[in-house]
Amino acid sequence: MTSQNGSGRRALCGWHFLPLLIVFFLTEASDCKSHPWNSIILTQHWPESVCLVDKCKEHPKIDYWTVHGLWPKKSMMCNNSWHFNIKNVENILVDLKHFWPDVLHPNGTQLWKHEWQKHGTCAALREPLNSQEKYFSKALELYKKLDLNSVLAKFHIVPSAEYYMLEEIENALLSTYGTIPKIQCIHPTEEGSVQTLGQIELCFNTDFQLLNCTETIYNKLNLGSNGQRSEYLDLSVCSQDLKIYYPPVEHRN
Repeated sequence: MTSQNGSGRRALCGWHFLPLLIVFFLTEASDCKSHPWNSIILTQHWPESVCLVDKCKEHPKIDYWTVHGLWPKKSMMCNNSWHFNIKNVENILVDLKHFWPDVLHPNGTQLWKHEWQKHGTCAALREPLNSQEKYFSKALELYKKLDLNSVLAKFHIVPSAEYYMLEEIENALLSTYGTIPKIQCIHPTEEGSVQTLGQIELCFNTDFQLLNCTETIYNKLNLGSNGQRSEYLDLSVCSQDLKIYYPPVEHRN
């Protein structure tokens, strides 16, 4: 009898907390809509690394960095009723397919749909990005302006069997952009000693001027052990101590 009463009390306590949880999540959602973002992250990934982890159905054979997304800081899923429509980006479709391809699903639109729903609807809270065409166009504009592929090549950081240290890559980007990027790697297993370069983030203010990426959206919203995990792939901030492998493109048949 005592056990049953105890269980009942615990169940009631659980129900008492339910309204608090509902209020918390509703507050988080409304806060996103009433407080537009103050910084935004252009994220680029290396397609070969994507395929090393997620086993692409059809290898893209892309030998340049591509856009992963444009992410407002601390804001996600701001309008679930505002769905992506391919007709809204017809004017930039050629560039989207080339610079922002869905590496995992070639010739598909899943990545664009996902990025718009999760991040674009929040980016749209500010006028410069308040339409699907504006959002995707701005990401492409920033991508071309940064020209990450050329910057890395200029400093002789190219895909190869050679290894690099994180400091080399950081210094190349810092000397070019004048701000600190966030560089993410696929980390080795316990037996391994080499990490694989996977993703690079560069941060901007509301005027799209570069900022230091000292803190990003995923520090608080993702629950990785070090607070620095990526939403995509098994990525986290590269270690200063491990060598970095920048994988060359494998031209599979």
